[in-house]
Amino acid sequence: MNAPTVPLSGLARRLVSDGIVNEDTARTAQKSAKSQKTSFVTELIKGHDASPSAIANAASDEFGTPIFDLSSIITSALPTGLVDLKLLSKHQALPLFRRGNRLFIGLADPTNLHALDEIKFNTGLNTDAILVEADKLEQGLEAYLNTQEENIGDSLGGLDDEALDSLDVEAVDDSGKMDDRDTADVDEAPIVKFINKVLLDAIKKGASDIHFEPYERSYRVRFRTDGILEEVARPPTALATRLAARLKVMSQMDISERRVPQDGRIKLKITKTRAIDFRVNTLPTLFGEKVVLRILDPSSAKLGIDALGYEDNQKKLFLDALQQPQGMILVTGPTGSGKTVSLYTGLNILNTIERNISTAEEPVEINLEGINQVNVNNKVGLTFAEALRSFLRQDPDIVMVGEIRDLETAEIGIKAAQTGHLVLSTLHTNSAPETLTRLLNMGVPAFNVATTVSLIIAQRLARRLCNHCKKPATDIPDEILSEEGFDNIGIPREEFQLFHPVGCSHCSKGYKGRVGVYEVVRITDTISRIIMEGGNAIQIADAARDAGFNNLRISALRKAAQGLTSLEEANRVTKD
Repeated sequence: MNAPTVPLSGLARRLVSDGIVNEDTARTAQKSAKSQKTSFVTELIKGHDASPSAIANAASDEFGTPIFDLSSIITSALPTGLVDLKLLSKHQALPLFRRGNRLFIGLADPTNLHALDEIKFNTGLNTDAILVEADKLEQGLEAYLNTQEENIGDSLGGLDDEALDSLDVEAVDDSGKMDDRDTADVDEAPIVKFINKVLLDAIKKGASDIHFEPYERSYRVRFRTDGILEEVARPPTALATRLAARLKVMSQMDISERRVPQDGRIKLKITKTRAIDFRVNTLPTLFGEKVVLRILDPSSAKLGIDALGYEDNQKKLFLDALQQPQGMILVTGPTGSGKTVSLYTGLNILNTIERNISTAEEPVEINLEGINQVNVNNKVGLTFAEALRSFLRQDPDIVMVGEIRDLETAEIGIKAAQTGHLVLSTLHTNSAPETLTRLLNMGVPAFNVATTVSLIIAQRLARRLCNHCKKPATDIPDEILSEEGFDNIGIPREEFQLFHPVGCSHCSKGYKGRVGVYEVVRITDTISRIIMEGGNAIQIADAARDAGFNNLRISALRKAAQGLTSLEEANRVTKD
């Protein structure tokens, strides 16, 4: 006896009666939708069985519902943070507007009650379907999701407790391979939820580092935001061991080893197309393991040179040096001063199909498509010098060395720059003139320094004033401005206004984001002669100033005069 035929739904019947699809096609799509837990229209579109406009017109006639024109809506004006983005992608649904406790959802199939019910459960709002053509819905949803991924804060807004429990976390080993095991169930749910929430909060706040710190009678969690550490949580001291263990499991470290420092990586998937990497280090302290996570956001390497804060003449010097076929560009400054972003920005400019680019880093912080990146590993003998030697055997055009630490690396880099390669690297020095004397003190011959180094960039990061709440600084006497050095910045006193930080809901203590402060020095003939004659950093600094290259102090004061940062902040990052 044959099984009874499942009746066609109202929309399926209408499509068949209008001759848009045949009955077999309608039944197949209906059956597939039920098994795949998708909508009938989605299955029809997937199989190219009917045009989106024909389906929409039939649905409009069947249910007496007008077709909503998505082209009349600005994507950025749609409601955000209400619905989990994964849920919208799964059901091909788009939140259009909210009226009180009702959320109106754009759907190509207004009978898709399963989607409406899931969104209602997820949001706690009553949901109503609005008919939209499937192809326009797909385009609108893609634009909406892309907008939300660019704004991570909005992307995280839909994460509920269940999402915090099962956040998509992958451990990454030293080779860059990911461990796909589910780490969510290897520790207690409250610990998992707390760690995940801390990571997400750090991303939303734009933090660069997260510190988990155990002490004798307390435990604290701190974020470094805009270069300043702030306390964000004080979990019970009894949880110290379990918090460290959870972080070690997430980053694929040896959970049983607590006596020596360990390194690892975590990849946190925010959405299908957006992931954030964390570089993790543990350190045995007196009262337990301190764990520090460095947040590595790939988007920071793609800001473009205009977003970094170079003045026009400094930007021109950098771009001109990047276009040279050979020579050495050095970026200097303390840890956390933005050297890596400057180097990656330069590499992005140089990264074309015609060039062979190789980098040696410890570790590789951000993956760049089209560039051969090598993780330095001193334990197995893969040092900066060894990597550089290997690069030179592989026909490179451009080489980046993460840091020049010793004479051997410096000499190989100098040799590469002298033999037709452009070399980029960093040193830990305080200013451009000191960089040149540091190379000489390492033992690099003065002739090689003078003829090979083409440009030096010394930099700092100053906190940027919040545009919403900064207030004019009318309380600073002229004599103080003169003492600070504003007479030497090249901007007349009557043409600039200083500002004080205030603090509001848009910022942290009056600051939001950071701006680069730079000293960009091209090695002129005069500076080369001073190097050859054994001159010191003071003589080189005087020659750089005479050539019109602003030092860090002048650059910081100019940023304050332009209203980008405060005098207090300029003093913090550049005043001795």
